[in-house]
Amino acid sequence: MRLMANFLKSVVIESTGFTFTLFKVMIPLIILVKILQEFGAISIVSALLEPVMGWVGLPGSMGLVWATAMLTNLYGGIAVFASLSAENGLTIAQMTVLTTMMLVAHALPVEVAIARQAGVRYLVMLIIRLGSALALGALLNWIYLSGDWLQGAATLAWRPTALEPGLMAWAINELAGLGIIFLIILLLILVLRTLDKIGAAIYLTRLFQPLLRLLGIGDEAINITVVGMTLGISYGGGLLIKEAKAGHVSPKDVLFAMTLLGLSHSLIEDTLLMLLVGGHISGVFWARIFFTFAAVFLFVRLIAILPDSRLSWFVIPKKD
Repeated sequence: MRLMANFLKSVVIESTGFTFTLFKVMIPLIILVKILQEFGAISIVSALLEPVMGWVGLPGSMGLVWATAMLTNLYGGIAVFASLSAENGLTIAQMTVLTTMMLVAHALPVEVAIARQAGVRYLVMLIIRLGSALALGALLNWIYLSGDWLQGAATLAWRPTALEPGLMAWAINELAGLGIIFLIILLLILVLRTLDKIGAAIYLTRLFQPLLRLLGIGDEAINITVVGMTLGISYGGGLLIKEAKAGHVSPKDVLFAMTLLGLSHSLIEDTLLMLLVGGHISGVFWARIFFTFAAVFLFVRLIAILPDSRLSWFVIPKKD
């Protein structure tokens, strides 16, 4: 019993420290985004994006949807789309393009800041996320149009519950979200430490080693990468911050793992969410996965041909 109590105590202490590190990044940015939102920053960004939407076969008004998702989160983007959907009938192909782009580039102020805390330069991750979203959106649009696929009308199977107006309701909603994150982290650390105790983590690592090694990600980052891909970048990125600061993961592995997580994370929850609002699995899951693996493979090869002195272009050098 004493061993179990000590084990649980260590899990709680580790989870609390990890959550504190993560929340130091997230909370100021959540507040900043809310301030920007109140001052109309999302509308400004959406106006800039309106011409870009034509490149991926979407109406200009969808720039507001993507801008909201990028500056807030997927739920914010869905809420805006729900309010516009009556006047903007999209095909399944168009909805798939939009939802896939949202999956690749959303919640950027928070998620890119998490990547920076792990050691990846802010601008690098921002360019990777935005560039990949546009490239994948354009590719999907071309494929669907070329094959005349998914040209039927998209339907919105789920609409988010409207948030009560006012700062108090917003604050309560955000605090509830942070509380859920802490509970998930606590459970995650408990599962990971239990797997370590029984040796199951070794088999999990062996299962994903061949593919992630092919992509160029080292063994030390494999478990963390799997966590991020399945649960989300906040959890995988947070673990990377912890391991990188402890010196357990090399800067290159942090860069490659965060690139992969930036393009494909929360594969279960976020994918189901996008399917509910009208996206097609061919884009929101399969195309995103294949695009991610191809992009990371090429990115790793590009970094490999650069001299080591240029690595500082992408990652923040550690202070001795």
